[in-house]
Amino acid sequence: MRVLLVTHSYWPETTPPQRRWDAFVKAFRRAGCEVDVVAPSPDPAVTPAHAGASPAPRAFGAQEGPHGETVHRLPGLRLNETRLGRLVRHSGTAALTVPRALAAPRPDVVIVTVPSLPNIVAGWMVARLRRRPLVVEMRDAWPDLARESAAAPRRRVRAFEAVMSSLQRRADLVVTVTAGFRDLLVSRGVRRAATIPNGVVPALLPRVPPRAAHGGPLRVLYLGNHGESQGLETVVRAAALARGAVQVRFVGTGTMKPSLRALSERCGAGIEFLDPVHGRGVDEQYAWADTCVVSLRPDWPSFEWTVPSKSYELMSTGRHLTAVLRGEAARLLNESGSADVVAAEPEAIARLWRELSAAPERLTRNSRARDWVTEHASLDNLGREYVRLVAELVEEKTHVHGR
Repeated sequence: MRVLLVTHSYWPETTPPQRRWDAFVKAFRRAGCEVDVVAPSPDPAVTPAHAGASPAPRAFGAQEGPHGETVHRLPGLRLNETRLGRLVRHSGTAALTVPRALAAPRPDVVIVTVPSLPNIVAGWMVARLRRRPLVVEMRDAWPDLARESAAAPRRRVRAFEAVMSSLQRRADLVVTVTAGFRDLLVSRGVRRAATIPNGVVPALLPRVPPRAAHGGPLRVLYLGNHGESQGLETVVRAAALARGAVQVRFVGTGTMKPSLRALSERCGAGIEFLDPVHGRGVDEQYAWADTCVVSLRPDWPSFEWTVPSKSYELMSTGRHLTAVLRGEAARLLNESGSADVVAAEPEAIARLWRELSAAPERLTRNSRARDWVTEHASLDNLGREYVRLVAELVEEKTHVHGR
């Protein structure tokens, strides 16, 4: 079986979709599949200096990936991180994807991973032109998020919803990362859907020592994307209310980081903002923390069936989690025993932090959450399930339509 993957982020970058598909490509290769990946050249902002990749090829060149796959590169479009900048970048990449994918060997199946939204159109066009089945992976709840975030004027959003829903229904298989969104898509007429959740690579789980007692304020860490989806303004205001009882650190980057920094200064939250870290730097941040924040804003209904990909890594650290979540994500973290789930209200979050500061014994966690992640959210195991689903689809299409 020959697989063609269309993605907006791939090795040697270090992003959630890259980590997911690094594990899944490895699984396809172990199953004896040939894999071609169409992706932009690496973005230096999310590529560690020690990544060890061979030099990037010239525009529209190819290179061998870490698992023997062939990576067909596109020129990297470097624009600002505003909504418009991302849209222009992803649209340009999608337009270049079609001819680049058609120049690659003919696949047995085309897989496109979203939320790089124009990619789904490019993937559908490639699958149609190649006359091959299409697998659409929905890692976020699109098109619902477009409507909820008011990402564009209402007329454009309605047009986008119509196109996205139509392509989801035309796909031969839609893969979601949560069961709730899978069920929603099926209710909307998607013919065939399956859930392959996010997860972690067990060998790469953070190695965090047991929490060390200290006499200072409660150490609160947020490590991840500083975007609109996370609703971190609420966390900043909570830090201001709990000032003196907490020491708060935000690590990462994103479109909202400048405004979050400005808000922290205005309200006297005293938050320390640090640049993104990788590898050992991540372990050091977790080792510093008493509690780690995972957050989604409360006013977008689709987050009822969204589980932040970072949740699985955080569960594996053994640290207490401050979970500003609801719906499927809140249930998952409650069951894991790793978190206190709290309403997205500054007063409620600040009250929890004061309670934890006064009763630090509540911060001690056992290994149950890490064991759960290893058993249920191993990308190695999930990759084998992905291979099985895709192989069944290809065999079925081959039997019905022939080669």
